[in-house]
Amino acid sequence: MTDVTAGAREAPPITEVEKFGVERIPDADRTARPLDLFRVSFGGANTFATSVLGAFPILFGLSFWQGLAATVLGLVVGALILAPLAVFGPVNGTNNAVSSSAHLGVHGRVVGSFLSLLTAIAFFSISVWSSGDALVGGAARLAGLPDGDLSHAVAYAIFAVLVLVVCVYGFRFMLFVNKIAVAAASLLFVLGLFAFAGDFDPSYPGAFASTADPLFWPSFIGAALIVLSNPVSFGAFLGDWSRYIPAATPRSRVMAAAFLAQIATILPFFFGLATASIIATKAAPYVDPAAPDYVGGLLAISPGWYFLPVCLIALIGGMSTGTTSLYGTGLDFSSVFPRFSRVQATVFIGTLSIAFIFAGRFALNLTQSISTFATLIITCTAPWMVIMMLGYLTRRGWYDPEALQVFNRRQRGGRYWFSHGWNWRGMSAWLISAALAIACTNIPGQFVGPLGGLAGGVDVSLPLGLAVAAVLYLLLLALFPEPRAVYGPQGPRLVRAAETPVPPIVGGALKEPTTA
Repeated sequence: MTDVTAGAREAPPITEVEKFGVERIPDADRTARPLDLFRVSFGGANTFATSVLGAFPILFGLSFWQGLAATVLGLVVGALILAPLAVFGPVNGTNNAVSSSAHLGVHGRVVGSFLSLLTAIAFFSISVWSSGDALVGGAARLAGLPDGDLSHAVAYAIFAVLVLVVCVYGFRFMLFVNKIAVAAASLLFVLGLFAFAGDFDPSYPGAFASTADPLFWPSFIGAALIVLSNPVSFGAFLGDWSRYIPAATPRSRVMAAAFLAQIATILPFFFGLATASIIATKAAPYVDPAAPDYVGGLLAISPGWYFLPVCLIALIGGMSTGTTSLYGTGLDFSSVFPRFSRVQATVFIGTLSIAFIFAGRFALNLTQSISTFATLIITCTAPWMVIMMLGYLTRRGWYDPEALQVFNRRQRGGRYWFSHGWNWRGMSAWLISAALAIACTNIPGQFVGPLGGLAGGVDVSLPLGLAVAAVLYLLLLALFPEPRAVYGPQGPRLVRAAETPVPPIVGGALKEPTTA
């Protein structure tokens, strides 16, 4: 096999602040491998936050085996949806929001930037809160640390500051953290399986006497969709990490790395599912759907010797998830406001995120509603992902790197200018499908859209959003062809093109990479 990294420079040390923003990374500086993408993706999800999601099938009343089936279904489908989003980084050498210029327009690419911004802040908050609570609770049981607001505030602050420091140094430092996190967290989760083996009963029956119960299928599908949302949440971020993979790397290897990283998260999902079934048997108040407290329940059923591993999982997992979320946030913010360097944008967004974490936890009590907020963001992100994938398919994977950078350089024109910088085909498909998906969202006790009861209580928001986006986008491309220039030398696939002139790129200036 040809060495795809031939001619590349030696990877910089992890203590060197990353100099690149969203400009195309030169081929010589792309020193990452698909294995690195696997480590970052898996490390970011191999955490307590994922275990909390793994507990939802039990919260929904499913038995252990029904919950496992829902988990596997959601995980595999979500990983299949996510995997193609990994190829944009190697192809274009930039993040996915910038790549979306090709399908939503030079200005329309801000949709991807703000979706990733909101997703990152939401999941950063969930990570810090869940890991901080686990760390404080474990330390209280292990060493008698006071379990009060001050202890939680200190834990949140430690997590947030450590994450911010890693993100400022950039991709290499984040990759180093995740190399450690993947092995350490996995080992601790496996250790947990031994800790709870004596109490685990795979015959846990759940709340449904049979699948004929009218509430069974809404609960089963709802649990599967919650699991599916975890892989989908990475869609806007894969390009942040895969852009360092050489362009010559086979696309199948890149997609396989993204797919297998999500499949590997069966470990924290299984941990959450199994321990939640134990909690439901031995400490039922902790899994009350009205006020669930998975972390508290886990500590209540843990043997004393496992409190230290709980603290370590909290620390490692919080660092891993936090860095993968916040790094992409700073990168995207610097692309929307090019006057900010990556470092400046990371510090700015990191500071705002930390303020939100403290205000949301102690002043506004948003720890429950933030999960609903994250679900709604993902519901809007899924149609955007479909448009990106179908756009890649119809373009045969061909893109113009210079035209993708028009927005960042404050220029005008180019292949992706369309109508004053907006591609109304992609924008319309996204807006309609996202709005319909939100209207059909059904999260009992939290958020029910105006069409939430359309499927008899089943939450069909994600599959509906995916399907409508696919059909509508292809239909618009067929009825209103895009300029032939956007398709490259081989022409379009599945759709036709129009002989529409493309305005030249004018104005602006190249934004040079900076470290300050």
